[in-house]
Amino acid sequence: MPTDPRRQMLDAWLTHHLPDTAPLEPASGDASFRRYFRALTRSGASYIVMDAPPAQEPLAPFLDITQRLAQADVHVPNVHAHDTHAGFALLDDLGTTPYLAALSPTTADALYADAFATLLRIQRADCTGLPDYDAAMLGREMALFPDWFLGRHLGLTPDTAQRALLDTVNAALIASALAQPQVFVHRDYHSRNLMRTATDNPGVLDYQDAVRGPLTYDLVSLLRDAYVAWPEERIRAWALSYRDQAARAGICLAVDDATFLRWFDLMGLQRQLKVLGIFARLYHRDGKAGYLADLPRVLDALLRIAPRYPDTAPLAELLHTLDIPARLAKASPPCAP
Repeated sequence: MPTDPRRQMLDAWLTHHLPDTAPLEPASGDASFRRYFRALTRSGASYIVMDAPPAQEPLAPFLDITQRLAQADVHVPNVHAHDTHAGFALLDDLGTTPYLAALSPTTADALYADAFATLLRIQRADCTGLPDYDAAMLGREMALFPDWFLGRHLGLTPDTAQRALLDTVNAALIASALAQPQVFVHRDYHSRNLMRTATDNPGVLDYQDAVRGPLTYDLVSLLRDAYVAWPEERIRAWALSYRDQAARAGICLAVDDATFLRWFDLMGLQRQLKVLGIFARLYHRDGKAGYLADLPRVLDALLRIAPRYPDTAPLAELLHTLDIPARLAKASPPCAP
């Protein structure tokens, strides 16, 4: 059986900070190099232990953002102990029920109402010194789509004209994002990172990549979730409801429905291009096949929204010309690394 030096280091570190624990149990997967374990004490208390290899996942940003969100009254895990050099942290356990497991047509309104209230607090949190979600970052994310989704996953190489079309669409998406009010952005505010809790619902996880960026980014991450699909009429009603709450909270000036929904839709397209590329990369580079099943849902959202706007309709036309839906449906992933 192969040895796991970091796990051995983690066990020794935890023994010092929490000596009466039973053997650790895996708590959740992650789309990064981080690992999470659940530590149960003999007295019945439960904690989460984070293993964040410093070379890939430095712990300092997590600790910084945890403090900022806690100060904004967001329900994040309390950090009981940490070692930034080793990359270990002992955290509150926010439970075992992510929004993904709790959402249904009957629970969604109440759960999203809580998520909206929390998002208002997040967007008012201190974002001083955070990286800007600027044109360069937005563009790098969208470059994952032709490189990893089209190229590596589907075996397609866009020609010069097709690349130019993608660049033009990307420029429109970036311009829309930068035209929005810029706020604290969680950057992965969706059903796998929100935990249903008995009090102060929801608990919020996976926020260490926070930036200062567009108002609608976290909202579209939540409502056009890569893991959950809702009727479009319901999504738009929720989005406009949040717009109204944000305006009342002073987070943004009131904007008309068409302007806000265009911001929301184009922000969603940027994220969908990014996610398609990331999910393909997670498989081909990192050997994580679990995200492949979500690719059709993300692509479907992109193809439904892009035709609504003159700036983005050519993207949908290109993807249909390349027969992307059929190619994805027929794709047989190569053997995992």
